[in-house]
Amino acid sequence: MEVMKKKLSESDTTNRRLEFPSGSLWAFPMPHGQNSVEFVASDIHEQQWRLKKQLRNGDRVILTMNDEENGERIYRISAERMLFGFWYSIDEQQ
Repeated sequence: MEVMKKKLSESDTTNRRLEFPSGSLWAFPMPHGQNSVEFVASDIHEQQWRLKKQLRNGDRVILTMNDEENGERIYRISAERMLFGFWYSIDEQQ
């Protein structure tokens, strides 16, 4: 299930952390009174994802979530770049 699709801002790439749209916060269990959450997401290579240096302002990230039968929540993330009017995966280039 897609949680969010976001074009990276200068703030995202400069601070090397994602600012999530408030409409996607339903996907993250957050204790009362807390205003941030850390979570692990994996890329297409099953590697833990970090906001990579190669990403730049205007690139797009897509975060998906699956609830497993054992109750575990799995997050996957991918990155795309606009080239000649089309979005291309840049995960395969890593």
